[in-house]
Amino acid sequence: MEQYLICIAICIIGGLLMSRVAKKLSLPAVTAYLVAGLLLGPFCIGKLNIIGLGFHSLEEAEGFSILSQAALGFIAFAIGNEFRLSQLKHMGHQAITVGIWQAVITTVFVDIALIALHFINPTFLSLPSAITLGAIAAATAPAATLMVVKQYKADGPLTKLLLLVVAIDDAVGLVLFSASFGIAEALEQGSISVIGVVVEPILEIVLSLGLGALMGYILHLVEKFFHSRSKRMSISVAFVLLTVGLSMLEFQIGSVHCGFSLLLVCMMTGTVFCNICDFSEELMHRVDGWTTPLSILFFVISGAELDLNIFRNPIIPLVGVVYIIFRSLGKYFGSSISCRFTHCDENVTKHIGITLLPQAGVALGMAQTASALGDGAMVRNVVLFSVLVYELVGPVLTKRALISAGEIKPEGKTSARIPENENKP
Repeated sequence: MEQYLICIAICIIGGLLMSRVAKKLSLPAVTAYLVAGLLLGPFCIGKLNIIGLGFHSLEEAEGFSILSQAALGFIAFAIGNEFRLSQLKHMGHQAITVGIWQAVITTVFVDIALIALHFINPTFLSLPSAITLGAIAAATAPAATLMVVKQYKADGPLTKLLLLVVAIDDAVGLVLFSASFGIAEALEQGSISVIGVVVEPILEIVLSLGLGALMGYILHLVEKFFHSRSKRMSISVAFVLLTVGLSMLEFQIGSVHCGFSLLLVCMMTGTVFCNICDFSEELMHRVDGWTTPLSILFFVISGAELDLNIFRNPIIPLVGVVYIIFRSLGKYFGSSISCRFTHCDENVTKHIGITLLPQAGVALGMAQTASALGDGAMVRNVVLFSVLVYELVGPVLTKRALISAGEIKPEGKTSARIPENENKP
């Protein structure tokens, strides 16, 4: 058991040390944490098999997934803070339109490219896998985006719209994936399941939003029993952990499989709580400070879980490059077209597509489900390849887009200066 505590400590320390190097290179901290994870992973330091120093296998890294799930819960809870009614009245229509259409257009772009690749050479990729990958392409990673926004204190129309879009993206991606995966299974089995394609994804979204709303309301009621800031923060942390645990439950009603989306549940919890609680703004800030080490762990573990064995099969990088190119084009043009349709500011229209490139946890979860296909291993490996590229490059591009849009201040002004007299004994 002690090696787990040592490993957790090494991960946080390693991530923080790497962030100092990243700062010298003007790279986002999230990129540093991912690189630290790669270095501590089974393909580098972990290969030394020193107890507590890094992850000795991919299975060992995946064993820390409960920490990653908890971190995702807090990230989604924080994103819910962006869905305040005042904010939704101002740009809710734009966020919903952009969130839906950029995801749909991205799926269409990737579907066309990969289906064409299948007909050029069927041995590269099966048709069901091509269709499934198109839907997975719609998913965007909210964690990396939120970390960049927080680190550089980004603020402005682009940042506000971006945080709303990445939250909506999860629900849209879930529907697209369920429908596409159902079609893919039908192509393999020769029959289509209406329950799997229509009923289950809609039910999952409804159940997730319902559970999240309930937990947000109960959290507000419970907070009233406490008056000190520390106790209110503690009960908030406990409720998010409870919500994460409940969102991982699954059950069966007849032939219908019922489950929850962790991101949707926790996002809705944050949304309801922030809209009905008078002191939510200050409390969310305190919870965010408490969960910083957990967020570092999330990205370090994510870096350690990246499987470099995918480079052994040259077909995977080939399909992966096609996937990355057309997903990037879909995100860029999809968001640009939908922004113009909703009359967004030109600055937002020009830059939002670049900020939607990061892809990680949600896509990997979808790829895991898709492993049931005959060619499911190819789907998982292509997504792993894209995650490796997007998670290392995506945060950097997001930062540059926000700087270009004028929503990140010069780096010398992002952190508060310490008064001189505080350095004196």
